[in-house]
Amino acid sequence: MFRIGDTILSDEIATAKFACDVTRCKGACCVVGESGAPVSRKEIPVIRKAFDTLKNEIREEAHEAVSEFGLIQGNEKNGFEITCVDNRECIFVDYTGKNEAVCVIQRAYNQNRFSWEKPISCHLYPVRLKKIAGMEYANFEYIPDLCSAGCEKGINDGTYLSDFLKGAFVRRYGQEWFEDFKSECKRLRIGQ
Repeated sequence: MFRIGDTILSDEIATAKFACDVTRCKGACCVVGESGAPVSRKEIPVIRKAFDTLKNEIREEAHEAVSEFGLIQGNEKNGFEITCVDNRECIFVDYTGKNEAVCVIQRAYNQNRFSWEKPISCHLYPVRLKKIAGMEYANFEYIPDLCSAGCEKGINDGTYLSDFLKGAFVRRYGQEWFEDFKSECKRLRIGQ
């Protein structure tokens, strides 16, 4: 474990190699699991705006799930998460012709049709954040069914997880934090 500012990070975030390979995993992180993407209270209004703005791109099953369970589930104590369809697919999932799950928010952002990329928990995945006693803990959540293709691609491409997630880390913590983080990652790799 190492610390940057008020965040404690697992060493694997610095040393693991990873780069998403959606052509192989088919966007499994958006469709596999027992709960929706964790979101902060401050993200909820923009998620509501995304749902309203992109409602014509959201599948009928997702509209039905939102009608039944609401857009966001949870509470302040246990945390909030985006509703899923049948406890699997995020309501913001759409599918390409290659049967790859894509986020409609991310797609709209990439096409300059929406000004927000996606929840930070999605942007940082496979790193998960947890707050404990005023400190934030970041851990590489390796799930073989979801992450093995990304790990293989990272190894083949020589891409470290920390570099792959640069944009997400800068978005979450800022450029200065990322520069300190990058230096510490390099130091940890030397010790391998």
